Order: sequence, then structure tokens, then C-alpha cells
Amino acid sequence: MSTLVIVESPTKARTIRNFLPSTYRVEASMGHVRDLPSSAEEIPEAVKGEKWAQLGVNVEADFEPLYVIPKDKKKIVKELKDALKDATELILATDEDREGESISWHLLQILKPKVPIKRMVFHEITREAIRDALTHCRDIDNRVVQAQETRRILDRLVGYTLSPLLWKKIAWGLSAGRVQSVAVRLLVCRERERRAFRQGSYWDLKATLTPPKAPAQGQAGAFEAKLVTVGNVKVANGSDFDENTGQIIVGRRVLLLNEGQARALLERIQNKPWTVTNLEERPVTRKPSPPFTTSTLQQEANRKLRLGARETMRIAQSLYERGFITYMRTDSVHLSEQAIAAARTCVQELYGSEYLSPQPRKYTTKSKGAQEAHEAIRPAGSTFRTPQQTGLDGIDFRLYDLIWKRTVASQMADARQTHVTLLTQVEDAGFRSSGKRIDFPGFLRAYVEGSDDPDAALEDQEVILPALKVGDKPVCKDLEAVGHETQPPARFTEASLVKMLESEGVGRPSTYASIIGTIVDRGYAKLVANALIPTFTAFAVTTLLETHFPDLVDTGFTSRMEQTLDEIATGEAKWLPYLDKFYRGETGLQTQVKEQESQIDAKVARTVVLENISAKVCIGKYGAYLEAEREEGPVKASIPQDLTPADLDPEQVEFLLKQKTEGPEKLGLHPETGEPIFVLIGSYGPYVQLGEVSETNKKPKRTSLPKGTDKDNVTMEMAVGLLTLPRLLGTHPETGAKVQAALGMYGPYVVHDQGKVGKDYRSIKPPDDVLTIGLDRALELLSQPKAVRGSSKTATPLKELGAHPESGELINVYDGRYGPYVKHGDINASLAKDESVENFTLQKALDLLAAKEAAGGGKSSSKSKKSTKTAVAKSETATEKTAAKKTTAKKTTTAAKKTTTKKAATATATKKKATSS
Repeated sequence: MSTLVIVESPTKARTIRNFLPSTYRVEASMGHVRDLPSSAEEIPEAVKGEKWAQLGVNVEADFEPLYVIPKDKKKIVKELKDALKDATELILATDEDREGESISWHLLQILKPKVPIKRMVFHEITREAIRDALTHCRDIDNRVVQAQETRRILDRLVGYTLSPLLWKKIAWGLSAGRVQSVAVRLLVCRERERRAFRQGSYWDLKATLTPPKAPAQGQAGAFEAKLVTVGNVKVANGSDFDENTGQIIVGRRVLLLNEGQARALLERIQNKPWTVTNLEERPVTRKPSPPFTTSTLQQEANRKLRLGARETMRIAQSLYERGFITYMRTDSVHLSEQAIAAARTCVQELYGSEYLSPQPRKYTTKSKGAQEAHEAIRPAGSTFRTPQQTGLDGIDFRLYDLIWKRTVASQMADARQTHVTLLTQVEDAGFRSSGKRIDFPGFLRAYVEGSDDPDAALEDQEVILPALKVGDKPVCKDLEAVGHETQPPARFTEASLVKMLESEGVGRPSTYASIIGTIVDRGYAKLVANALIPTFTAFAVTTLLETHFPDLVDTGFTSRMEQTLDEIATGEAKWLPYLDKFYRGETGLQTQVKEQESQIDAKVARTVVLENISAKVCIGKYGAYLEAEREEGPVKASIPQDLTPADLDPEQVEFLLKQKTEGPEKLGLHPETGEPIFVLIGSYGPYVQLGEVSETNKKPKRTSLPKGTDKDNVTMEMAVGLLTLPRLLGTHPETGAKVQAALGMYGPYVVHDQGKVGKDYRSIKPPDDVLTIGLDRALELLSQPKAVRGSSKTATPLKELGAHPESGELINVYDGRYGPYVKHGDINASLAKDESVENFTLQKALDLLAAKEAAGGGKSSSKSKKSTKTAVAKSETATEKTAAKKTTAKKTTTAAKKTTTKKAATATATKKKATSS
């Protein structure tokens, strides 16, 4: 008999299993085991006829939720029930936030245990933390469960009530959400600002000055000075312009210089003497930032590592479950006494006592809703492993490094800097030079926001001015007139959107990753060069919601809703009256939808109104399109998917409509076939086409332009070259298979095509060109190892086992998303959950691979399958020399087969819903 411990994921189970006695059995629930029905087929027959069944919430019976066990979770539930039969105690060890509490509650409802039950919580997975948590178990917190359930019901009511309305009025498949729709509106509002923006231009002067005497070795020499005044009147800069007019803001007393005036001023002061009129030094002290919360980690990982919010949370969850960091969904900046001591020890040992803050720094969380967890995100344990001591690599290493540096820096001394302002005068023109001197780097020695290399960042931050005093006469070495143009408001990145949502109190940081993911997945925004760009669909949906349901996309209203939900969690507010008022009240959602539906004109809802655009922009079944009236009647033209509302201008509208009415623009005639070559714009962007569409040529040859290539810059030579793609470069010297260069969805590439055996791809990066690359260079690229996604490094094996007896290919153990696995060809086989990587042998790997093949795993050909089976047979024959080895081999084979069968049965469920952000 044993104690059954249930956690969410296999990785977490594997890690915890190492810290518990052998009498404890740890199993994974694979996330939520119950939820509201996601489709009609999940609704039980007994209630299918009810009006509320599709909603999944019986609004007439105190908003009672209809919980079902999804198909892919039924086997897991059965396994957990079977495991519980042999247990004398049940410990629910899911995460300590609302979701984790809810999973534990649902497990309790499903399993109905007759043995003692405990709720174990911890915010880091270390031996010490797990053993301590075992001695401090508690009951399930029903108030937290109720708060989570209220959020879930509220989200369902909003989504399932508004989404069908959007399907009817705009397009099928659209969705609305309590936080999602507010986030989309923020993107749309910013894009409207960009469309309304009017550019302004201004000129000033920039001088390069040197001290009157040559500086001593090691001292600063030349420095820059910018024009700031003329005749004691401030010279206009970008901050003086009105974004909506492109003119100077009314009431500003500034001098706006145009190019002619700037050059005339330059000529007037060109050879005149310069004088230092003022020198000001201002000491500045900078304190370190607090340790990471969920939102600040997402923001900084986006800025420094270019990771999206979802990817950041996926990696952070993996680090947490493997015992490297504390729990990654938290609003708290608090550090435990143990963590403060560990951080201060790191500072003492790595940087010296002078870099320690005089007193331990204790951070407190200002947000009222900060109840997701008890501590900030930090390295796990009572001592912090340096990034180099973890054995991590690739993006795992870089994210851990970021967390480690931020935590350690939080206990370091302040940085002391001196800001220097130097004013110089020549005739009636005043110039300013700004410098910065770092007197003591303090925490900046370990961590500089937005920079990967603190030492390099420190050098970049310093701007040293020469030692000058008032009355000195610096020498002007160069003077130039510089033109400037004001820029539109920057689009939101994932980092800046997360920051905005948090500052407005919309949603909770633990949900931001999934919200941004949904916005992109549902086609409301495109992620281009780290910027979130709203689509025409986002404009249409936002306009409809703003017009008919303004509260639901108002940040203030949504923020107040979050506060109420937090009050429900603390017992300050009652959930049922709140839900009833929100949904069924006089101004409730259900009432509003009934009243507004008949007032919404579908044709108007599908139309996006943009200033300065004569044609209508409409949302259709296959995306956005233009509609305009011409002499010959109405004309419709598709808008390319990569063209955004902010970038659609009258010239592009005219080109698309002209292309539709007059036909494509002819570039020239193909030198070999004599057929015309056209440059066109389609739904997926610009492309070149050989020949016209006709009865005999229904599908002429077409090739997309490489990303970043403007259609106006396409030459005949480039077009002819693109139309030759894919190019046959020759045959591979080892296989005789063809090697080609081509252009794909993700850019140019070379491919080694071995037919049924498979294809091997490598990207073509500048300065290589898909139109000119030769066979030798292609073979060189193909010989290089493939990079791991999200990392510049190749996959590093956890353990090298040796060569395959038949193929000679190396077999290694790798760390995968769902734990360690072995790989041979296209076959991956996971290690048993109780299998140690250190004790795993080549023979075990061969047995495991053979069992996986027998079960139909992998994509390998019959030839490779035969190879593996033969290899196993040979290897087993060799092991017969030793009786003990033979016995071990048999046991291992049996264990491997059992494990593989179990893994195969749950593989689909694992992929669909492992615990994720």
C-alpha cells in the first residue's frame, strides 16, 4: 500500500518522484480532467435538449456549470482511479494558484476517494521544499476554487453569448472574450492613432567639438553638441509637434527651422569662436528592479530574448517542473529570507562585499490582486546555482540566466552615476552636450535591462565629456545640418501590451500569454518583427463592440470586474449575485444582446471605414476585400493578407482595383519562351506569373517574391530567376539524390530530396542567394547540423549511448518536452518515468526502439525497421554470453514494452493538454 500523489504534468511528476520515499506513487493528471463542454458532441444526452446545454451553464439554476470529462482524459481518469485503489492516502499536489486549486477540486469530485486526503502546495521543486510541504499540508481552499469557477463561468458567458452574434453579423469563426476583446481594442486604437498621424519635419545642427588643448592619454577627446536655441528661443524638436496635424502645437513658443534656414545658420556661424557658457553635474542614484513577476518576465524575455509570451511561459514552466526556478505564475515581488540569503551569498562570492546592498532589500507587492503565489520568480533552492552550473543550454539557459541575474541584482548596491550637461555658445546659437559618468556600477555589473551583456551595456551607457570649464574655447571640427521627421506612435509589442494590460488592471498576468496567443491565432493581429499589428477583422469587431457593447471593451469596466473577482476569492463579495447582475440584470449581457441584435446591420458591421480611402473595405468569407463603384459597375478586389489597415493608402487601393479591371502589370517577355511576365498582388502578397490565365493555361507558373522585396523593385532578371525555382543544383555525391534550391513559406532554402527516405532542409541566409547558390555551397549547408528551434545551438544529448549495431548511427538520450527520450532515424521513444538516464544503456535503447516500432511508432521506412529489428537480434545474441546480462535484457524488454504501450496510449492526450501557460 502506498500514498498516491497527483500533479499536473509528467515532468513535474518525474522531478518530485526523486524527492519522495519509495512508498509514494506520483502520477500526472495532464492538466484539467474536467471542464465545460467544448463542442456539441461532449454534451451528455440527458441535457442535450435543454436551451442552456450549448452554453454549458444552467443560468436558470444558479449558474450551475455542466462539467464533462473530455474524451482524451477518460483514460487518464481511469488510470488515476486504478492507482487510488492501492493507496492508503491521497495527496493533491497541483500548482498553488487558482488553476491548480481548481484541478485539485475537480480531481476530488471525480475520484471520490475513501482514504484520507491532503492538499500539498509548494512554489519550488527541490528536495527541501517538497519534504517541507509534506509536513504542512492543508485542505482545498473552496473560496479560491469558487473564484476560479466564477471566472470560468464569466468567460464562458461572454464568449458564448457574443461570439455567435459576431458570426451572424461579420464572419463565421470569430470570437469575443472578456479580456481578449479589450486587448484587441487597445491594438486597434493604437493603429487608428497611426492612421490619424501626420508627419512633421524639422531641422537642426550637430557639431563635433574638441577641447582647446589636446587631451592627455586616456582622457576624453571629441564630443557632440546639438543646437537647442537661437537668439534665446528654443529650437523645435519632435516633442513640439501635434501628431494629428504634423504642425507645431498651438501655443508653443519655439523656432521651427526648415532646411534653408538651418543651412543659412550653419554658414553664418561656420568659422566663429565657441565658448563654454555653463557646466552642470548632477549625481543620480539608481536602484535595482525587483525580482521577476509573471508579467515582468514576459516583458523582459520579449525585449532581450525576442520570446513571445507563450514561449516564455512554456520554457519557464519546464524550468520550474525540472526544479530550476520557483513557480512561474505569480504577481508577487516578495523574496523569502532563504532566497535573500542565497542571492546575497552569490553577490559576495562573485562580485565582492562592496557590491552588496548595505541592508537586505525586501520588496512588497502593491497590486491588490497579487495572490497567485507567495514569492517572485527566482532560482530554486536555498543556494542559487549559477547559469553555468545548471547544465542547461540553448534558450533554457538564456531564460534561467535572465532570472538568475535579475534575482541576484535585486540584492546589490545602488548604481551611482553623474549626469553632465555642457552648454556652449557660438554667436546667438546655443548648443548642448550631454554626458554620463558611471561612478560605481553597483547592480549594473550583473544586470542591465534590455541588454544581454552587462559589461558591454555599461560601456554603451557611459558618455564621457572632456574636462572643460566655463570660459573655455572648444574647437569646432565639424558642423552639419540634420533633417528630422516625426514618427507615428509605436505599435504594441507583446512586452508593451502586457505592460499596458497590467497597468490598466485588465486580466491577470497568468492569462496574458494565452490571450495574446488567441489574438494571433484567431486572426485579430499579426506578429511582424515583434510588433502586434491588428487586422481588418480586428477593426470590424472592435467597431461593433464599441458601438453596441461599449462596457465590454472599456478598460475601466474590465478592471473593476477583475477587482470584484479578487474580492470573491477573499470572501469580500458573493459570486452568485454578481453573476446574476452581470448576465441577467436590466443592463446585463443577455438583455443587451437581445436588444442590440436587431439593430446591428450586418452589411455595416462588415465594413471598415478608413479615412482618405474612397473604396469600401469589407470583411468577407475569405478575408478583407475592396469594393468600389466604377463606370462598368461595382468592382471587388482582395486585399493581401500582409497588408494592414495602417498601411493601406489610396495608391495601393488604386493599384489593386486597376489590377482587377485592367489586368496585371506586364514586366516584359520571357527571353526563352516569349511569354509575358506579370507582377501581381494576391491574397498572400506580391508574386510573378509566367503567361496569362486561359483555357489552355489555367494554372500558369507563379512564384512569390522573397520577403521584404518591393514589387516596384522587381527586374526582368529577378523575375526570370524566380520563375526557375525550384532550381536543380545537381546530385548529392553520397546518395545520388537531387539537391535543389527553392523559396518556401519561411524563406529560401536548399533541400536534399531522397524520395521515400525523406528530405533534409537547410535555410539559405544572406549573403547566400537562392537564385545564385551553387551545388558546392548547398552541400556545405547540408553538412551542417540542424539548429534547435529557438536556439543557436544544436540539440545536446543528455547521454551518448553508442552506435547502432546495424546502421552505425549514434543513439543518444535527449531531453524532450515530455521528458528524456532516445532517437534513431525518425523513431523517438520515451524513457520509462522511473528510468534513470545515468543507468540507461544501449541495449535498453535498442529494446525500447524495437518496441516502439512494433507498436507502429515513427515514420521510418520498412528498410530501417528491418535494420532496427536485426540490430536488436544481434545485440541480444551477444548478450547471451553472460547469464546475468541475459536475464537483465529480458526484464528490460518487458518493462520497455509495458512502458511504451502506456506511453503510446496517452501520447495524444499528452500533446493536446499538458499543463501550460
